[in-house]
Amino acid sequence: MSSTTMTRQIVRIDEEACTGCGLCVSPCAEGAIQIIDGKAKVVREELCDGAGFCLGVCPTGALTIETREAVEFDHHAVEEHLAEAPKTYIPQVCFNCGTDEDHAPLLPVRHDGKSEWVCTRCLPALIHG
Repeated sequence: MSSTTMTRQIVRIDEEACTGCGLCVSPCAEGAIQIIDGKAKVVREELCDGAGFCLGVCPTGALTIETREAVEFDHHAVEEHLAEAPKTYIPQVCFNCGTDEDHAPLLPVRHDGKSEWVCTRCLPALIHG
């Protein structure tokens, strides 16, 4: 774990506004957010990349991005953290090639009247035929 700090963007969670619903946990691909004692918390600053994918799902607006002194984002720490953490989801798969979301980015699509997932490799062929 790095102890070097820098001014950077990082997620801030307002505990008063947080209801502990957990909707922000899944969008955090780095695993930086967990529900602890009924509230969302950034468990380790070096895991938060400040991208803010968690912000849009919070029904109370408890999550914001702030610029402040924080430990540097650490890709290696994220990889270790994710390797140690048990999966709490069932990976979605591309309807076309079967690649799961742990191996390629997936996007939701409507195909033949159904809601499906498609990987970014298969998407161009789906669009252009």
